[in-house]
Amino acid sequence: MPHQEQVMAHGNLCAPGPPNNAGYNSNPVPVIIQTESRDKWSKKMDFLLSVIGFAVDLGNVWRFPYICYQNGGGAFLIPYVLMAVFGGVPLFYMELALGQFHRTGAISIWKHICPIFKGIGFAICIIALYVSFYYNTIIAWALFYFYSSFSSTLPWTSCDNDWNTENCTNYFGKDNVTWTNYSRSPAEEFYTRNVLAVHESSGLGDVGYIRWQLMLCLFLIFTIVYFSLWKGVKTSGKVVWVTATLPYVVLLILMIRGATLPGAWKGVVFYLNPKWEKLQETSVWVDAAAQIFFSLGPGFGVLLALSSYNPFNNNCYRDAIVTSLVNCLTSFVSGFVIFTVLGYMAEQRNVNVEDVARDKGPSLLFITYPEAIANMVGSTFFAIIFFVMMITLGLDSTFGGLEAIITAVMDEYPDTLSHRRELFVLGLVVVCFLGSLSTLTKDSKVKKRFILFLPNKCINRFSNDIKSMLGYTPGLFWKVCWVAISPAFLAYIIISSLLNPQPLSLFDYEFPDWSITVGYIIGASSFMWIPIYMVYKLVWTPGSLKQSGNAQLGESKVHDRPYEVLLRQNLVLLISVLSTLLVVMIGMAVCVYKPLRRR
Repeated sequence: MPHQEQVMAHGNLCAPGPPNNAGYNSNPVPVIIQTESRDKWSKKMDFLLSVIGFAVDLGNVWRFPYICYQNGGGAFLIPYVLMAVFGGVPLFYMELALGQFHRTGAISIWKHICPIFKGIGFAICIIALYVSFYYNTIIAWALFYFYSSFSSTLPWTSCDNDWNTENCTNYFGKDNVTWTNYSRSPAEEFYTRNVLAVHESSGLGDVGYIRWQLMLCLFLIFTIVYFSLWKGVKTSGKVVWVTATLPYVVLLILMIRGATLPGAWKGVVFYLNPKWEKLQETSVWVDAAAQIFFSLGPGFGVLLALSSYNPFNNNCYRDAIVTSLVNCLTSFVSGFVIFTVLGYMAEQRNVNVEDVARDKGPSLLFITYPEAIANMVGSTFFAIIFFVMMITLGLDSTFGGLEAIITAVMDEYPDTLSHRRELFVLGLVVVCFLGSLSTLTKDSKVKKRFILFLPNKCINRFSNDIKSMLGYTPGLFWKVCWVAISPAFLAYIIISSLLNPQPLSLFDYEFPDWSITVGYIIGASSFMWIPIYMVYKLVWTPGSLKQSGNAQLGESKVHDRPYEVLLRQNLVLLISVLSTLLVVMIGMAVCVYKPLRRR
């Protein structure tokens, strides 16, 4: 057996300890903190860049600027910062600490927290798999644009192409051009008619065939992903030195270029002009909470996986603070990059910035920004570096999402997969590629739902875990956030999203009711494994139902504590998870019932 360095600590986070020592069991069990067989980061910067690369993704560039100006400009920064301080960063810190202490992925970590909730780990992996189906398609679009940029005249500059219509209106460099509600820019028609070809599909009932150009781009993306992940963190840790740093170089270049454009100041004023009355709207606070959650990405199992390859005494507290700050500042700076260009476009169209800034999401990156770039001096150069930035931003997040699945499954089944990583990663990449093909048709509309629950219990024990790694316990602020504020933060996002579902549309296409129902069924297919696993473990664990309940709620020796005492100590955790599942299922049932009733 290879030499293993160990630390004496309690074996189960939620197991009750003796009355005279709330921190540790009287019979501590060794927890492996370093093994020769488990991969380790070659350098500390490999880990930091991987975490930053995962957290800083396409959403920082397209989602934050739009959400910011939509919800009060500079005033939005107040709820955004509050949600980050009291919700996002504590969860970010908790997940890094859990992964580093237990050195395992999102499935097997529940052996140390509360075994009956291992289904949460399976749900996390399924969610990550679903996300990979559509997220890599967006990167494939960027690769298609990158290839198309290698021309003296960018193809989305003029209205003289085969895919253009009579509504195509090119206003750059021309006087007395009338812009109407029916006008379409060359960039918009390039995206909708040449890249997506949505005009050849009548809707979800007529998806059409797979576009081979995008399939080739997707194949190249997954090839890069495979050879970056197949050997573990030793290879992915080297790749992120390029993919995580290059976007900042490009952002700096684009921000300097944008600041020199005529009308740029209009965009900046529109971006940051505070509208204090917006703070009275509940939706602003919901958007702030959702944005910080999506931005930092706790609960997806990625931070658990990446931190599990750290040395036991790594300062995960400092890592959490530094990477969170970098992420939030990147979102803020990206707003200047986007809105200086929007101000320039408004100047050229002779309209208000708000008339230009209506595009959001992918449209902002694939229509609005390319349109502005096409009319700059040196447009080819700026188009190339812009889409390189998008590709690298997307790849980093893909690395993190798939590494979460790989680490979780391999740690759960080490005897089968420990020496077959290359084959397992290949199989996973093939599954993701095949799943992504459905998004390459002429009608590729994507929808996702997810649920996250991370029990915040036994904080004294968790604090002692951190003390054993860092030498000091977390302060009162962190404990209060973990026990009360962060769970409320998560419940706030989940309930708000279920009670106020946003209508789904793509350009002028309204999603049919049946597709929304299918979306909720897909969402249910991930979190349904939580109750299924609970029932499975209670039924198949040897012994009586009481003994099974004791064992699965976190007590390794079922006779050490009376059943009633153990159940009472874990009752809060059990009720919290079941209540969350009940609320989600009721919300989804209501959302499914509404479109069915309208029929």
